[in-house]
Amino acid sequence: MIQRFPWLSCILSILLSTALCQSAYAIDLDEATLTVPLNTSGKTTVLTPEQVKRGKRLFNNTCSQCHNGGITKTNPNIGLDPEGLSLATPPRDNIEGLIDYMKNPTSYDGAESIAELHPSIKSAEIFPKMRNLTDDDLFTIAGHILIQPKVVLEKWGGGKIYY
Repeated sequence: MIQRFPWLSCILSILLSTALCQSAYAIDLDEATLTVPLNTSGKTTVLTPEQVKRGKRLFNNTCSQCHNGGITKTNPNIGLDPEGLSLATPPRDNIEGLIDYMKNPTSYDGAESIAELHPSIKSAEIFPKMRNLTDDDLFTIAGHILIQPKVVLEKWGGGKIYY
């Protein structure tokens, strides 16, 4: 049969090689990389690969216009790197802190609301990309922000020298 239809063997070999090599296209992250701080009390959570993938997609669609590569275009002195997030008041270096910020953003010192300037759930009428985000979406975006320093290392939040 293969001699009668030589194109069939070509198609079968392509399908077989695609099926066997499919995992080579995705990055495999270990549990240490997928483990991120949940809150300031030290609890952690392990993200699933699906959450990581969804978080990346949502971050790229919603946040990357101003935070591409973990920088902050409007204020290059404050990035999404672990040190910058941990020095904010309240600390934003955990899932709950980032979700709180995405719902109701405050200045770096926590003294005043910046919801009219920064996209957030509170200001969804001004920033339409925030309208349909659920708490699960915010969780996955926060997870993406927190695993990036483990994946791209110092490039995340590194600024002009990398991007």
